[in-house]
Amino acid sequence: MTTASPPHLVSKDEAMFYYSGISPSPPKLVYRTGLLTTPWVNPKGLEAYRKLKQVRGVFDHKLNNVWEDLGPQVRDLLNVQRISWTSIDVARFITDGEFDTAIVGPVVLWIGVRPDSLEGAQAVSSGSGILALLKSFGIEDVEVEYRESIYRRSAGPELLRHVSRVNDTVDVRSPLIPTLCLSIAAADRPEAQGIMGLYFAEGGTSDKVLGLTCHHVLFKTDATTNDSYVLASNASARRKDVQLLGTRAFDKLLDSIKVRIGRHAIMLKQHEEGIERLEKRLAGGVDGDDDDEDEVAEAKKELELTRGQFKAVNDAIETLEQFYSQHVIGHIRSSPAVAFNVGPEGFTEDWGAFEIDGPKFAKAFKGNVLDLGEHGDPPDEFTLKMDLRDAGPTTFKYPSDRLLPLRDMISEELMCRPDMLDHDSEPCLIVIKSGNATGVTIGRATGIFSFVRVDDTGEESKEWAIYNYDENSGVFSAPGDSGSIVVDGRGRIGGLLTGGAGKTETSDVTYVTPMFWLWPRIKEHFPNAHLNATTVA
Repeated sequence: MTTASPPHLVSKDEAMFYYSGISPSPPKLVYRTGLLTTPWVNPKGLEAYRKLKQVRGVFDHKLNNVWEDLGPQVRDLLNVQRISWTSIDVARFITDGEFDTAIVGPVVLWIGVRPDSLEGAQAVSSGSGILALLKSFGIEDVEVEYRESIYRRSAGPELLRHVSRVNDTVDVRSPLIPTLCLSIAAADRPEAQGIMGLYFAEGGTSDKVLGLTCHHVLFKTDATTNDSYVLASNASARRKDVQLLGTRAFDKLLDSIKVRIGRHAIMLKQHEEGIERLEKRLAGGVDGDDDDEDEVAEAKKELELTRGQFKAVNDAIETLEQFYSQHVIGHIRSSPAVAFNVGPEGFTEDWGAFEIDGPKFAKAFKGNVLDLGEHGDPPDEFTLKMDLRDAGPTTFKYPSDRLLPLRDMISEELMCRPDMLDHDSEPCLIVIKSGNATGVTIGRATGIFSFVRVDDTGEESKEWAIYNYDENSGVFSAPGDSGSIVVDGRGRIGGLLTGGAGKTETSDVTYVTPMFWLWPRIKEHFPNAHLNATTVA
């Protein structure tokens, strides 16, 4: 005799496939309060397929107006319930429907929990308690869903000049071009690489320019180690250097250049053999001499082109190997210990600033510009993703040199109530970042700040959440992207990427510290600082 599964349990198939589409490795569903009202249907039959989901931010719900008071109460309730939560996000899911339709789901309190920490009756009790709390605020149209998830903090000669997309070495030069999002590492920790997100001028009487990244990129940071650093003012103080490219990034770039050289060497051999064959045909007086002469001329052109490409890439590897022996690009000036739930706003403070080596940057320096190029979508696809409206004026223009100038900041008001609309004329906020691990990516910001809890220390904090763009675009970020700057299509600065959440190394959600909050904290250390750094001394 068999017994039916308790109504509070999700099936194995639902747990595995419910979030299909939101990331390459979607999280496991643990429990959802809508199990009985909207049961999951397992696709069956010869043409059965999983219905894919996309995650959207929430901007136009009553929850937005009360979250400042309600959010901390949700967090506190989960603590009282002894739930091993790792993140609290607010989302809305779009699910594939029939005949290319999209089903817009309800607003969801999307709670990440440690793997294998929550099941059965405890999940039901927790969900019921949160629904009761929502009801006390007059909200009865929000569901609660629990997923397994872990919050993680994601961690020479002159630099080269920017080149156009058609340049054959654009991809191998890009890591050595001083636009934003240079791959960096502390010289004494080259295995822990991250990103330099922004330049800023020290200002006042100083002509120094500094780079901004995360503290945990520059210093070991864990449950037992978390120390502040300020460079001593005396001239004899030992500096802590910052280098371009960590060990993994350098090895990866070097391998890619060697592969490119190998490909060109193969093409050189083929062209040389083809020319030799055609010249023998001409010398032998075979029919079709005129055509052969044309073929020889064309082959010689291709040979010269390939030789030029071969030399350019060969020169690039020589420059890189020379550079790597002298690739210190600056030294750390100030990097406060990572702090969570800072001040009344409760955000994470995780930043470090290093003074850049002016002579290495001077000739190629362009200030705060984001390169959208080689490692992002082609311009037409990129533009279509950024500009969601079917009609009306465009809000994004792909720069002809692929360099997006950064200006101003996204205010708290615009984060919560953006001035962009999607295909359905609903508010949305599409953002961009360029990182070491995932390149240039596009994501969807949400209008309600999330809560996160660090797995090894239990510390809690508030963050700005970014969701992956859609089921075809991959993740917005991955470990190694820490320190990246997140901006909108107008070049307005949103914040500094500090971590992500997911059960695997891929991120279902990316977390960012808002720049409107972080910049005043930085100015406490550099009172005259400004972001209009246009030249390097």
